[in-house]
Amino acid sequence: MSTLYLLHKPYRMLSQFTDKQGRATLADVIAVPGVYAAGRLDYDSEGLLLLSDDGELIHRISHPRHKQPKTYWVQVEGDISEAALTSLRQGITLKDGPTQPAKARRIDPPASAPRQPPIDPKRHPSTSWLELTISEGRNRQVRRMTAHVGFPTLRLIRTAIGPWQLDGLAPGEWRKETLHAPRPTDKHPNRRKAPQKDQRARPATKHRKP
Repeated sequence: MSTLYLLHKPYRMLSQFTDKQGRATLADVIAVPGVYAAGRLDYDSEGLLLLSDDGELIHRISHPRHKQPKTYWVQVEGDISEAALTSLRQGITLKDGPTQPAKARRIDPPASAPRQPPIDPKRHPSTSWLELTISEGRNRQVRRMTAHVGFPTLRLIRTAIGPWQLDGLAPGEWRKETLHAPRPTDKHPNRRKAPQKDQRARPATKHRKP
């Protein structure tokens, strides 16, 4: 069995446990020793982040070869057009090459927790929301995709990774799931272990940001 932790990473928080510059880190919201993030979520993005102490599971989730689809709620500047959505669905060409076709649809403003600080309505008087699903993991890909079709991203919330969903977790909250697939033993030479990094090992007593 493997244990997976589903965390709602808040805005302006690093997807790691330590930072020499004193910025907010995962250690501020989850106190489970020995876990590591499966992939990352940018400092200025929010939403679902998966963590585990099982290196093989982390590899299966985060490696691009496995192409776990990732779904985002994206607030963009302006009133996004059907032509822009069609371009995202067909795939566009960025500086690092063409993207795979995405699932893209316009949505009503989701019932998400207010961002702190909020988007300034004076600077951005017109915004709209879309739901975007991609199966790649390039650096800041969603932001680059929406900018390419003329609608810069203002807010980005990841709601799903593969079969795992945010499911109403508030920023800073997390929940634990147990996966019943067998874990490899140390006798298997090909087992991948989680990288060894500094962790703040504290007992987990709460599932909510202090």
